[in-house]
Amino acid sequence: MNKLNINSISTEEYQKLIEHAEVLEKDTSAAKVLKLLDGSFLKLFRRKRWFSSELIYPYVKRFANNAIELTKLAVETPQITALYRFCSGKLNFTAVRYIPLPGITLRAAMQAATNELSKGYMSLFGDLLANLHQQGVYFRSIHLGNVLLLPNGRLGLIDFADMTKHSHPLSQLKRARNLKHLQRYQEDANWLFGKYFSDFYNCYKKVAGEKASRFLRSS
Repeated sequence: MNKLNINSISTEEYQKLIEHAEVLEKDTSAAKVLKLLDGSFLKLFRRKRWFSSELIYPYVKRFANNAIELTKLAVETPQITALYRFCSGKLNFTAVRYIPLPGITLRAAMQAATNELSKGYMSLFGDLLANLHQQGVYFRSIHLGNVLLLPNGRLGLIDFADMTKHSHPLSQLKRARNLKHLQRYQEDANWLFGKYFSDFYNCYKKVAGEKASRFLRSS
C-alpha cells in the first residue's frame, strides 16, 4: 500500500460522491460512515474543537498510515483508495474512502457461536492481540466490535485511527492498559475474562511468552 495524499474537494464534488449513499453509522449531528454506490465506504472525521491534533496530524492520515503499518505485520485491513478534505461552506472535515473487508465482527460471531467455536474465536483473538503487543502495536480502542472474522478464518482490523506503533514490544503497563479498555465492554469482558479466559490466555502466552503474559493473571 502506497502513502496517499489528502485531496481537497468542493461541496459539489462531495454531494456527487455521496449521491444515493447508504448511512451505516451516525452520531447525534451527522453521518459518520457511508456506503457509496460502488460498494466502497466513506468514513468521516469531524474536528470537534477549533484547535486539536487533527490540524497537525489529520485522522485520515493516521488511519492510512496505520493501515500501512498493519499490512507490514501481515494483519488484514480495509483497502484505502482515497483521502479527502472538505472545507467549503458548512463542510469542514476529512474522510477516508476504502474497500471494506468481508466478514462480520468478532462480537457478532461470538453472539451466534457454539461453545466450541467460541473457544476457537477467543484463541484467535489471543493470538492476534499478543502478536500486536509483541510488534509494538498499541491499539487503544480495540474491542471485539472492530475486529473482523474473515471468510478465510483469520481476523482483520478496522477503525484503527488511534493506533500507535512502537519499535519494541509493549511494556506490561501498556498491555494492561489495553486490556482495561476491553473490560469496558461488558459482553466482551464476559467472554475474554470469564468463560473463555483460558483459551484467550493460553494463546496469548504461546505467542508472547509467560513473562509478558503475567499481567493477564492480575487483570
